[in-house]
Amino acid sequence: MKGCILMNGQETKRLVNGPGVRLTANGSAVTHRKRRREPPMPDEWPDESSVTEKVMETESQTSSDVALGTPVPLAKVLSAGASRLDAIARGEPFESEIHAELAQETPILEIDHFSLSYGPKQVLFNISMIIPRGKVTAIIGPSGCGKSTLIRCINRMNDLIESVRIEGDIRLDGTSVFDPGVDVTEIRKRAGMVFQKPNPFPMSIFENVVYPLRIQGVRDRKILAEVCERSLRAAALWDEVKDNLHQNAMQLSGGQQQRLCIARALAGDPEVLLLDEPCSALDPIATNKIEDLIRELAGTYTIVIVTHNMQQAARISDFTALLYLGRLIEYGPTRRIFSAPHLPETEAYVTGRFG
Repeated sequence: MKGCILMNGQETKRLVNGPGVRLTANGSAVTHRKRRREPPMPDEWPDESSVTEKVMETESQTSSDVALGTPVPLAKVLSAGASRLDAIARGEPFESEIHAELAQETPILEIDHFSLSYGPKQVLFNISMIIPRGKVTAIIGPSGCGKSTLIRCINRMNDLIESVRIEGDIRLDGTSVFDPGVDVTEIRKRAGMVFQKPNPFPMSIFENVVYPLRIQGVRDRKILAEVCERSLRAAALWDEVKDNLHQNAMQLSGGQQQRLCIARALAGDPEVLLLDEPCSALDPIATNKIEDLIRELAGTYTIVIVTHNMQQAARISDFTALLYLGRLIEYGPTRRIFSAPHLPETEAYVTGRFG
C-alpha cells in the first residue's frame, strides 16, 4: 500500500510531510519530524547599502590611484580584497607561479615570452614555460583561456589564420619553429597533432595510417606495411583491425577512429604528440583506452594534452599547467597542483569552485 511500510509483519503508515518512520537495528520503529528552517525576517536581511559601500571602497583602494597597465604588487591587490584573477581581468601584469621541480627537467620545448593575437584581440599573454622531454604535460583551464591556441602554435597550425600576429618564440630542441629557414611540414611531422573530434580520412585503415609516409614519397610496400603494423600496435588498435585493414576507416567506432588518428600521427615518428581534448567526444570505455594508451606512450614520446577533465589530468599527466584568460597561472608537478598548489586560485579551480 502506498505510504506504508511493513514492520514485524504489520503495516505502519508513513504520513507525507508528517512524522516519518525509521527502523532501528532491532526492528523497532522511531518516529521523527524534519526540522523546518525558518527564513530570516526582513529586519535580519543584510544592509545592501553597506555592502555596496564596502565594494566601492575596495575598488577605490585598488584602482583609484593606479593607472591602467601599471604594475601592482599582488600583495596589495590581495590585501584590498581582490584576487589575482580580478587583477588579470583588469589587464594588470601577472607573474606566473612556476614550481622549482621543473628546473630539474630536460626540456624538449621552450615557450619564451610568447604572445598571440587574432587581429586586434590578444589571446595569449607573455607565456613562458618548458615542456619536459618524455613526460606527459596537461594544460587545463576554463573554456576560451587559450589552451588549444597555445598547442596549435607549437606545430604552427595557426599559420592558416591570416589575422594571427605573434611575439616571443617557441623552440623545439633548441630551434625556433618560426625560423624562416624551417620547413613547416617537417615541424608538423616532428610535432604530430590529434584533434578533439576524430578526423579519419575517407579511405582504408591502411591508407590512413601510412598517409604521412605517402606524402613523403615512400612507395615501398614492405616499409609501409611495417610502419602500419607498428603504429597500430602502438595505438593499441592492431588486434581489433588487423584482419580488416582495407575496410573504410569511417566505419570504425568513435574510439577506434581516435586511436587510428593517433596511429597516423605516430607513423610520422614524431618527437612530440599534441592532443587537443582527445577524449571529449568519447564514451567512458573509449576514454579509458585512450588514457591507457597515453600512459604507454609516455617516455617514448613527449605528450602535451589539453583537457577540461580534472580527473583525467590527475590520472595521466606528470606536470600540469593552469591557464586563465591567456595567462599561465601556475605550472608544476601534477601531484602538487592537485594536492598542494602554491596559489589559492589554482586550488579553487582544481576543486571546482570556479571555471
